[in-house]
Amino acid sequence: MTTADLCVYGGTPAGCVAAVAAAREGASVVLIEPSRWLGGMFSAGIKPLQDCPLPEAVGGLTGSELFGLGEDPLTFLHAVHRWVVEAGVTVLFERRVRRVRMDGTRIAGLDLETSSPDAWGVPLPASRSEPAGQVTALCFIDASYEGDLMAAAGVPYRTGREARSEFDEAPAGVQEPTNWTPIDPYREPGRPESGLLPGIDPDHGLPRGAGDSYTQAYNYRYYVTADPARREPITPPEDLRPERFELLRRYVRQLAAGEPDRETLLARLRSIFPGWINSGEYNYERGSLISIAPLGLSKDYADGDWDTRSAIWREHIEHLRGLHHVLSTSGEVPVEIRAETAALGLDRAVYPHTQGWPHQLYVRVTRRLSGRYILTHRDVQNRTTIDDSIGLALFGVDVYPVRRIARTHPETGAMGVATEGDMFIGGHLGTGTPYPVPYRAITPERSDCTNLLVPVCLSATHIAYAATRMEPVFSVLGESAAVAALMALEGASAVQDIDTHELQRRLVARGQRL
Repeated sequence: MTTADLCVYGGTPAGCVAAVAAAREGASVVLIEPSRWLGGMFSAGIKPLQDCPLPEAVGGLTGSELFGLGEDPLTFLHAVHRWVVEAGVTVLFERRVRRVRMDGTRIAGLDLETSSPDAWGVPLPASRSEPAGQVTALCFIDASYEGDLMAAAGVPYRTGREARSEFDEAPAGVQEPTNWTPIDPYREPGRPESGLLPGIDPDHGLPRGAGDSYTQAYNYRYYVTADPARREPITPPEDLRPERFELLRRYVRQLAAGEPDRETLLARLRSIFPGWINSGEYNYERGSLISIAPLGLSKDYADGDWDTRSAIWREHIEHLRGLHHVLSTSGEVPVEIRAETAALGLDRAVYPHTQGWPHQLYVRVTRRLSGRYILTHRDVQNRTTIDDSIGLALFGVDVYPVRRIARTHPETGAMGVATEGDMFIGGHLGTGTPYPVPYRAITPERSDCTNLLVPVCLSATHIAYAATRMEPVFSVLGESAAVAALMALEGASAVQDIDTHELQRRLVARGQRL
């Protein structure tokens, strides 16, 4: 049994900042991290300042310390571990929540289970997990990407995409297709009865603006190299059945037939694999019909058990292995790309503990708290008045494709394949003006839970979350959540009852920008 004043669940940047902030204020803190690595996406590919278009809007520990822990994943990983341990935080690695014990509307404690990742960092399936102790605390912060503590406590949450009409959000719900390409989508060309090729979802047929269960794509933020001293070979996928890669082959043939400029063709093939080079690491290329992540799986992740989630992580790896295999061996691929792709492997110098694979899948969105305030597109546009701000956010509404479907061309009627859901409204700077995130957006309703704060899976619509979901924002909210939790402990009160003006005063004194 581990006992503490505060339990922080999830060693994400937000979780690390929350734990350090509380420990430095004299609280006993236990940080639970299901993997064996701290830092979340900052130690798995994203640079601390990469998604921070206005650093001067970021204060507190995030701006003064977290941003300085390193600009490459391995440096950040080692530095954030030292940072957390030196603050006096107790860290429990390779443990995740199995059950939450409630006492009325308060979380009394957690029953944990094992969660040791495999050699490539993939989480342990639920069917292989075993009980692994208990934690009790007076207050809890769920800083995980999945919101598992929140969900296990019975706190309501949202998943998927809201309809445009639900919150009067013009960009919400189903979107017009993008990347339409004249490819026959059927296993047997011209025969719909033969079924869709693997990699294409059946179209639910809902109109534009309708809500559905889909959410944006995940992917690895990985590094590749041709340097033999650093290169970890990318081996072929386990499943080598031809039909698994038929869509990719048809796409390659279509690109080769339809693109007369050789250099443009080669660039488009590189957008399939290794993808879009972002800041040294590779990311999903949203302008390509096929890129470095499978589409449609993310909708099953939020409420999936760890058997389902582990399989989804694995499928992202298998997808990348498949792209590499086809583009380096298929005779349909131009010889330059075959040679170039075959020479590439994972850069094990960046992720030495997991044979070159990042130890964290970029899980962009899962559950979203149904809290006392729901952020909407109006908040992102600075069209609301917030008097309980605990931090600022600024980014465009950034949604990667949610699915790949068979669709006729709206003008010619020709059958083809398209992606759907992609948008990036406003680019990195969004509206250009930071918007406040209210304390109410990280607090559940009083009737749901009175000693839990949720700074990562915060209360927002799919559209608002798509602009707010950046790691610097989560980290700022993590520190604010820690200060709020300590105020609730001081006053022996519910997190909903603390004086938000006093909270803001303390946050400003810590350097937070509100």
